[in-house]
This record gives sequence, C-alpha cells and structure tokens, in this order.
Amino acid sequence: MIEIERKFLVTSEKFKSEAFTKHEIAQGYLNSNPERTVRIRIKGESGFITIKGKSNETGTTRFEWETEISLLEAKPLLLLCEKGVIHKTRYEITVGKHVFEVDEFHGDNEGLIIAEIELSNENEHFKKPDWLGKEVTNDIRYYNAYLSQNPYKSW
Repeated sequence: MIEIERKFLVTSEKFKSEAFTKHEIAQGYLNSNPERTVRIRIKGESGFITIKGKSNETGTTRFEWETEISLLEAKPLLLLCEKGVIHKTRYEITVGKHVFEVDEFHGDNEGLIIAEIELSNENEHFKKPDWLGKEVTNDIRYYNAYLSQNPYKSW
C-alpha cells in the first residue's frame, strides 16, 4: 500500500509509437486535499476508487489504496466529484525492466504530457528513454488533484 513513484515531463510524442497499451481516462476527486485525496477514475470499462496520503519530503513515496468498482458505481460517483474532472489518454511503454505510464492531458490541461514510473525503492535505477524530460516529482503543480483545481492552461 506504499507507492513509490517519480514523475517527468515528456519532450516529444515519440513514446506513442513505443506504447503497448492506450486507455482513455476520466477522473475526479471527492476530496482533493493534499493530506488525503479520494479519487474516482473511469479507465475504459472499469471504475476505481483510490485513496492517497500525503507525499514524503521528496515527493516520491506515499500511502495509496485502490480498489476496482463497477462502471455503474463509478459513473454516479464521478458526478459527485469536485469541479475539474480530468480527461487524459494513458499510454504504457516498457523501457528496460520498467513500465512508464505516460498521460497526455485533454481539455483544460491540453498540452501537458507527464510520464510516471513506479519503483520498488526511492533509489532504484531505471533506464531513461530519450523522450523523458525534466523531473517534476516533488512539484505539486503536476499532481492530478492540483491540476483538477488549477488547470495547466491557466498557468
């Protein structure tokens, strides 16, 4: 239930040709407080509810609990979410022994592309693809909960 993750900006769309999956995602927040976020996500034909705790000082590690819920449950819960539902396309790309999840944002966050990688520990080495740009792991502006309230186009 501990998530260790690093985030990076993406410098080109080359990742799209390397992706092995692609999904449309809609997600909203029942609670976007950084101390404890509660997220509803619809990914394809599946729904999920996720609770995340506050990140550690480096921004890489935090508590995360997620469970799948039915689409029939997820749709009305998404309607209860705070203003600012996020729409994005997620691409999954294998690089070395890791999988990068690359989110291309739409709507009010159009133009933003972020790659995330989950690690087994904060110091784990991983191969960086050439489309990986600046690290933004500890920059709260790139957290989805923040983007839902402060869209990229308004920066």
